[in-house]
Amino acid sequence: MSKLQVGVIFGGNSSEYPVSLHSVASVLRNLDTNKYDITMIGIDPNGYWYVYDGDIDTLEHDHWLNDASTKRALLSPSKQEGLLILEDGSYTSKKLDVLLPILHGKNGEDGTMQGLFTLSQIPYVGCNHVSSAIAMDKEYTHIICESAGIKMAPYIALRKNMPIPMDEVVKQVEAKLQFPLFVKPANAGSSFGISKVNVMDELEKAIDFAYEYDDKIVIETGISGFEVGSSVLGNDALIVGDVDEIETHNSFFDYDAKYELENTSIHCPARIPEAKKQEIKDIAKTIYHVLGCSGLSRIDMFIDENQTIYFNEINTIPGFTSASRYPSMMANVGYDFPKLLDALIQLALEKANATK
Repeated sequence: MSKLQVGVIFGGNSSEYPVSLHSVASVLRNLDTNKYDITMIGIDPNGYWYVYDGDIDTLEHDHWLNDASTKRALLSPSKQEGLLILEDGSYTSKKLDVLLPILHGKNGEDGTMQGLFTLSQIPYVGCNHVSSAIAMDKEYTHIICESAGIKMAPYIALRKNMPIPMDEVVKQVEAKLQFPLFVKPANAGSSFGISKVNVMDELEKAIDFAYEYDDKIVIETGISGFEVGSSVLGNDALIVGDVDEIETHNSFFDYDAKYELENTSIHCPARIPEAKKQEIKDIAKTIYHVLGCSGLSRIDMFIDENQTIYFNEINTIPGFTSASRYPSMMANVGYDFPKLLDALIQLALEKANATK
């Protein structure tokens, strides 16, 4: 049988561009080249598209743009026209059977790219454009999940283009929230732009910082407790991975804690009773279905001092390094990295066939 033509997309016009490079390097090292003919498709930080045919180390260390193999390209939104590669002043078309986006954050995980894939009518791994957009936006996630009875931290949302006086923000915080607070960009990941606020005098600076990453922010009551995560794989029928637990001595699970494990340990499996793990898994499946997810997601929650579970956020394209949480949780239930990638590609093809 001929190999499946897989387009692996990395980089992106996003603050999470460097995270994508590390994730995609691990993915490429674990894709079975006996099954797949892989086309590496890179998007630089300015949003320009390329094909790259060099080695993985060069890609991971962000030297891929200067490689002799790199050529300008674009993905056509025209039905099944495929990847257009610029060679000798003209474009040639390459057909792809499935797309595997390893893109984090804005312009990759937020529904924009998924909309393009849908127009191209090329099957792709992960959630559709609607679910991706909702899951990326922390306010909309709150609105939809709370309406379904899922417990989340109290919050307020602010918009940069609809400014309100700081004294009014203070009144809303005093009426609805409790310290400590977390101030977050509504559409960002990897803890970019997040601040923990312990007193009101710190709030305005935290708001300004969050606005550097998005024009909408959320302010949430901090949950006293610890963070756990659940990994979900599937379209309709779901496989839920092991539950993990974050132990951090930082003020919160920030960028350095996530990617450098600074003062932080990740325990997989989590050090909690089996009954609590099952409760987390059941909540994760509910959230997955409520948000209309498909393919995969990692769902993060808090357990407070009363053992109450609060949904924190969902990542529809979670980190994919060999040490990342999602692959680790799935490995604990029998899905090692190559098997996990096989399953994701198969789910993408099944989803495309089901919607024909």
